[in-house]
Amino acid sequence: MREWEELKKQCLACRSCGLCETRTNVVFGVGAPDAEVLLIGEAPGANEDEQGEPFVGRAGKLLDDMLAMIGLTRQKIYITNSVKCRPPQNRDPLNTEKDACRGYLRRQVELMHPKIIVCLGRISAAEIIKEDFKITKEHGQFFERGGIQMMALYHPAALLRDPHKKPETFEDLKKLQSKIREICDHTLIEYE
Repeated sequence: MREWEELKKQCLACRSCGLCETRTNVVFGVGAPDAEVLLIGEAPGANEDEQGEPFVGRAGKLLDDMLAMIGLTRQKIYITNSVKCRPPQNRDPLNTEKDACRGYLRRQVELMHPKIIVCLGRISAAEIIKEDFKITKEHGQFFERGGIQMMALYHPAALLRDPHKKPETFEDLKKLQSKIREICDHTLIEYE
């Protein structure tokens, strides 16, 4: 736990790229540092930058609802982004910004030892799963890397823009729930 707190302290003080000039808060992540399931988005938006927590706006509310449908809570999992500071005007992170944050995310994964990583959106999936990830074709599919099961879901913001993707995402969530039941020990809330 001491190593986790030290990593967080280093990340919160980071000045490795230009985003340190425009951020309000570094968004390190939220949840259980020993979680078996790790959700990774792309980068914080305006609400996240303001509050210092990932997925807190409308997309965050939708994400919480999606998680609740399959018995997950923020307390049982961990949610972070591959880039820890908000790019101005929510533009895509630059390669230099991704590079500056890569070590923090890598270390989070090393300390957590998650069994499952869920990428939220195409950009996160291309960063984590494989460079040429096609979200429209490969969402909901599991890939294994380094003993970790990985999958991608449509980003909650994409679902807000295009609600027609919600049925596919519900199917993907059921696959995720099934995989959690299969390989995780203490992640799901079982309802009576």
